[in-house]
Amino acid sequence: QVQLVESGGGLVQPGGSLRLSCVVSGSIFSIVFMGWYRQAPGKQRELVARMFNTGSTNYADSVKGRFTISGDNAKNTRYLQMNGLKPEDTAVYYCNAVLRAGATNVEYWGQGTQVTVSS
Repeated sequence: QVQLVESGGGLVQPGGSLRLSCVVSGSIFSIVFMGWYRQAPGKQRELVARMFNTGSTNYADSVKGRFTISGDNAKNTRYLQMNGLKPEDTAVYYCNAVLRAGATNVEYWGQGTQVTVSS
């Protein structure tokens, strides 16, 4: 049973920082890519950042220069360092992973962690 376990959300003032972590547990073969999505109230879920197994990354335009995704492959973990947080970053952040299992790619989601940016 594969699970994605997130941590690190919370309440922070504008301009502050938070770091989210996501750990993949269970039987996996390899990580194709892992990343973070977010969903604010009344809005669609959107990609924030993701990292491929090659090390290449994608970021939403709205977070470029402020957020950094990194990983520890030995620990099956990805981190999202969020600096310069703005009220519009407030959302539930979901870890997302596509894992290789044999000849098949399987997508998984974490349970979500709330990030609130407010003074």
